[in-house]
Amino acid sequence: MSDPAPHRSARAAPVAPRADRRPFFQRLVEFISPGPDSKDELFRTLAEAEDRELIEPESRLMLEGVLRMADMTAGDVMVPTPRMDLLDINADYDELLGVVIDTAHSRFPVYDGERDNIIGILMAKDLLKLQRAPELNLRTLLRPAVFVPESKRLNELLRDFRSNRNHLAIVIDEFGNTAGLITIEDVLEEIVGEIEDEFDEQEQENGIYTLADGTHRVAGDVGIGAVNEAFGTRLPEEEFDTIGGLVAQELGRVPRRGEAVEVGGLRFAVMLTRGGAVRWFRVARVPAAPVTADDGQLD
Repeated sequence: MSDPAPHRSARAAPVAPRADRRPFFQRLVEFISPGPDSKDELFRTLAEAEDRELIEPESRLMLEGVLRMADMTAGDVMVPTPRMDLLDINADYDELLGVVIDTAHSRFPVYDGERDNIIGILMAKDLLKLQRAPELNLRTLLRPAVFVPESKRLNELLRDFRSNRNHLAIVIDEFGNTAGLITIEDVLEEIVGEIEDEFDEQEQENGIYTLADGTHRVAGDVGIGAVNEAFGTRLPEEEFDTIGGLVAQELGRVPRRGEAVEVGGLRFAVMLTRGGAVRWFRVARVPAAPVTADDGQLD
């Protein structure tokens, strides 16, 4: 016969609730004015904090960028396929080097046959190895390409970029076709705003810089009035605020890298595009037509 179950001499003591270690004043404030219940209300709270000088304007913009980024996907930020700068694996060295110099990127997707067939990523610095050792096979210099769906959340993509030490990904659509590309810089700019690099070196406040050959580098978001003042032109200022908008209207679409448009006696050649917009133009005056002896004479 088994022994009877031991008799409990005392009932188990109840577990005491965990003490709220927040200061009394903080609990009182939260009771009187509870925290925001929605993202819109949180944005208003950040704006009020800035107005009360509790946070700096830059801090508010960064916090808002983090909140917005959580709702964005790779498809929202990517550079679409038509504007991607690619390298052809079958191109000769001089052609590849020309693309690298003209575009000034550090990484390039490489395709074989069709542009949609991305076979790897080439670092611009690795291309220099071919100059020292022409016998090298370009394919051996390629690095694996990372593919992500258009629906990939930016906060997840940023975490992957950091953990994999990768800075570029190819975005594919629901059918597996190449939809565009996205870089870690594109993601970070959603938080901190545009990141200026050595190509974006600030020399003047109006975004118009004189180059060594006498031409000018003009930012796409420069006001038309500033361009008129710098070049002595009379470009229309009524319909558009920026020179990029005026040039796009003249061409009928946003110009691509390498394209040039003549407007008001100036030639605007696209130097750099980013996020579907022109970042920099190279601007030069259109040479005047030569005057011949017959000009101005009537028959």
